[in-house]
Amino acid sequence: MLEFPKWKVWLIGLVIAAGVLFSIPSLISGTPYAASWPKWLPQYKISLGLDLAGGSHLVEEADAADAQKQRLQAMEDSVATELRRDPRVEIGDISTAGGRLSFLVRNATQVDTAVERMRALTRPQGLTGSRDWDVQVVDSTRVVMIPTPSGSAKALKDAMSVARDVVRRRIDPGGTKEITVINEGANRILVQVPGVEDPEALKKLIGQTARLEFKLVDLSANPQDVQQGHAPPGSQVLPLADGTGFMAVKRRVMVSGDQLTDAKQSFNQDGAPDIDITFNTAGARRFGRVTQENVNKPFAIILDDKILSAPNINEPILGGRAQISGSFTVQTAHDLAVSLASGKLPVKLNVIEERTVGPDLGKDSIHKGAIASGVSVVLVMLFMLITYGRFGVYANIALVVNAFLILAIMSIFNATLTLPGIAGFILTIGAAVDANVLINERIREEIRRGRRLIDAVETGYHEAFRAIFDANVTHVISAGIMAYFGSGPVRGFAVVLMIGVVTSVFTAVYFTRMLVALWIRRTRPRELHI
Repeated sequence: MLEFPKWKVWLIGLVIAAGVLFSIPSLISGTPYAASWPKWLPQYKISLGLDLAGGSHLVEEADAADAQKQRLQAMEDSVATELRRDPRVEIGDISTAGGRLSFLVRNATQVDTAVERMRALTRPQGLTGSRDWDVQVVDSTRVVMIPTPSGSAKALKDAMSVARDVVRRRIDPGGTKEITVINEGANRILVQVPGVEDPEALKKLIGQTARLEFKLVDLSANPQDVQQGHAPPGSQVLPLADGTGFMAVKRRVMVSGDQLTDAKQSFNQDGAPDIDITFNTAGARRFGRVTQENVNKPFAIILDDKILSAPNINEPILGGRAQISGSFTVQTAHDLAVSLASGKLPVKLNVIEERTVGPDLGKDSIHKGAIASGVSVVLVMLFMLITYGRFGVYANIALVVNAFLILAIMSIFNATLTLPGIAGFILTIGAAVDANVLINERIREEIRRGRRLIDAVETGYHEAFRAIFDANVTHVISAGIMAYFGSGPVRGFAVVLMIGVVTSVFTAVYFTRMLVALWIRRTRPRELHI
């Protein structure tokens, strides 16, 4: 017991000093002392969650019909590209009516080739042998592709994963904000943005699909038919973004926003806001080829199925850069540029739940949480002091150190503190003194059995450690399960609880043992009143 090496003393001291140092920025945040904290010292801080700092809470749900529509359009492009390559398969117009894709093979001898190529475009689903599309032949020459339920479910799951990342990039392009964007179930996304109290602007930024497409204008369409919503085969009618009418464009997407690498708000020669876009290598090559082959033809720029503009291609555009113009303000151009740069949403999202938490409510929560934490700490410290005397003092010192270590670890990992997190913090106070209670009671038992003081202390720490270890392992397991499977408040509670369990074992077992060892070595007491 008395043989406590100096290197252990220094190591424990350094850990505690680092804990205090890393926790100070969080403790003085929002106070006049924050400005005086030296820049060369650690600047890690704990972020406050939505329930403490206020902000916006949204739950968005995927539009199943839109997801199916996008899947059909993607397969339509793949089918058209596949059947155009050598040897070419002659087909009629591709139809997507009724939620299925079908086309007529003009040469009956090419039906088997067409079916073989279509099956090559499908993918297996797990180990069941099923595929994401079912390929059939109807009336001997018509090939029909029907999406399977397993394929649709897998496509929606993948789309929601991409949508979650796109939403996060739109809200936090720099990756510096403490936001929550997580999937809930198979078709929902939870978004929590602390400090933002304008849910309308947030919904607009998130909800814009930002599906950018470049298509050729169909010059053969009859203007009267177009205004009535009718277009020639192979074309479609889309509304103008300014609401002044409609225009017929070819269904085939010549270049899509998937091939963008950057989008920035800028100004054109007239000083009006527009958007500069840059394509990747494949997009630049395709955009250049399309503009070369269609000089003196109008090229429609389409955003979310609305035509922003249809400029004439006066000359080939070979640099991989282009401008999008329209009736933009600086803010709308900036928001659209952010949406385009972050990528398009693979599926339309609809807001089904919306809440706004004001900062006053958060301040009240922090105030009440601080009172609850303070009262619990004071009561626990009084109990330990009265019950165990000097050993209670050591336990109280360990309790304070434990609080610093929890704050330090949360600050280093830039964790977000919520009300459930405060509850987890208060719970760890009880867990921290539990270990000291076990140790002290075991030392009492050994003294009653007639052991010498040093032997009683040594045995008490050694034997109590087994029970402490077993109890805290179960806490870590349960907290880990909650953190892994839970989300939002549940995860916040579990994370703080796990951190608190680990630090409480360190402070209750090793730190207090060091204090006791140093005291016994210095004073050599003959009796122990505990």
